[in-house]
Amino acid sequence: MDNRKYNIYFHTHTISGIIICALLYVIFFAGSFSFFKEEISAWQKNTSYVKGRKTVIRDFDRVIDSIGQKNNLKGRDLIFFIQRNDLGTYVSITASADTTLKKKVEPKTEGAAKMRSGRGRGGDDDSMYFSYDFATQKSGDYSEAYDMGEFLYRLHFLAQLNAVPIHLGAPFGYLLAGIVSFIFLFALITGLMLHWNKIVSNFFTFRPWSKWKTLWTDLHTAIGVIGFPFQLVFAITGVVLIANTFLIVPYSKYLYKGNSAALYQDLEYSDTTKFAYTYQPLQKTVAINALVENVEKKWSHSRITGVTIKNYGDKNMHIIFSAKPLANKSFAGSGKIVYRVRDNKILTEVSPVQTSSYVDKIKSTLYHLHFGDFGGKPLRVIFFVLGIMGCLVIISGILIWLVARDKNNVPKAKRIFNFWTANIFLAATLSMLPVTAFTMLSLLFIEKSNQSDIFHLYFYSWLVLSVYFILRRNINITNYQTLILSAILCFLLPLSDGLLRKNWLWTTFNDGKFDILFIDILFLVLAILSIVILFKIKQHEKLKSVSK
Repeated sequence: MDNRKYNIYFHTHTISGIIICALLYVIFFAGSFSFFKEEISAWQKNTSYVKGRKTVIRDFDRVIDSIGQKNNLKGRDLIFFIQRNDLGTYVSITASADTTLKKKVEPKTEGAAKMRSGRGRGGDDDSMYFSYDFATQKSGDYSEAYDMGEFLYRLHFLAQLNAVPIHLGAPFGYLLAGIVSFIFLFALITGLMLHWNKIVSNFFTFRPWSKWKTLWTDLHTAIGVIGFPFQLVFAITGVVLIANTFLIVPYSKYLYKGNSAALYQDLEYSDTTKFAYTYQPLQKTVAINALVENVEKKWSHSRITGVTIKNYGDKNMHIIFSAKPLANKSFAGSGKIVYRVRDNKILTEVSPVQTSSYVDKIKSTLYHLHFGDFGGKPLRVIFFVLGIMGCLVIISGILIWLVARDKNNVPKAKRIFNFWTANIFLAATLSMLPVTAFTMLSLLFIEKSNQSDIFHLYFYSWLVLSVYFILRRNINITNYQTLILSAILCFLLPLSDGLLRKNWLWTTFNDGKFDILFIDILFLVLAILSIVILFKIKQHEKLKSVSK
């Protein structure tokens, strides 16, 4: 490779990496833990969904009866969005189509409107939106049902930054995450081109006892090559999944004449099918549980993802069942049954495994590759490890950049700027593991935690720890102390779970609570790894001092 091309690849790779390094680390770190979103939620709520799938009955009729005791459901649409753990659901209830029953709802004040946040559906139309857990038989709004799994999942695409009052065609957090993913593609491709000529020799070269720059360079190259396919897949799928929130706007405006509902219908994100409201009562009762059970038996190779009840209590009441095939049965596909209640007739039936549209194949491929849900827990563990390796690639890249520029021929002002850049980056990023463990540990002592509690615990502790390490102005201290804190807090997590909730490893194993067991083991392993890494670093320092 000639010098001109080498310099272009080198500077493009370095600059693009430096620009996005902090946010990319957050995305990779939070995204890695998001592979275990359901397990983290189960651990926090002390409710095993793995065990519950075998024992808990999803009683949709009970939920509907409970709501009906407080609200007139006649003419409403009831939509159940079933969560991936199969025992939780988001429930959306529209205003009644019966104009004689519609409530006259007073408009909310501007201050009250601002109090609403998260996914909750608001407005002045008597609609409702809440979550329900079939295992605990408890309901709550989005804030009350918010947990650490949801927090880390949303952090990995910077959803918390949507509160920033900047809207350029999309919420600020989503827009920023999309831009970071796009720039990450440049860093990956230019990094590959940079090492292309010596990719094999560099991959098999690792000198752990050499000087720090050599160690970080070897680590950056070796891990970068191992994780390149994984990172490339996540960069591409991340761009598509995140960027579609703002790329879809011009299509909706120009091709669909502003009719976004029609666009989402064509993309198979929603079903806007309408059934006429007849103002005539349904002359029979219907058991939703029995219908769901029949669909599950018919489609044993799939999981029901949604149940929609149209025109509840009306003669023209319909029930729509949505399903997705299990990944080991079909990589793509979506099922749908439209059931008319008055005469027990199935109007439409599309099997999840027999037919799939082009749109569905593309969507399914993107989702499966991004979420790693097509190979069971072993694949998610592999994806987790590769995600953490991505974090190491980012850290080693920053340290290479710092060491290479910490020379006497570099002006003092530039050296100071370079140091503070690396110092702030490492303080903020290396704090994430102890902060995550601290937040989860703290939630054990809060009886009914909500979104606000998690936000305060995580962001305030992250800010305090980051500022502390920034002010110490010593990267070695940052490295050592974050490892020590990580080891202590990650070890305290399974220990406290055992002491406070009797969830000892052998107890959860015998009880079949494998999701709770998995999280305790995961943090125990992270504690051991932190100790091992700390020991290896000190061993490296001793060998360096002896060699001098």
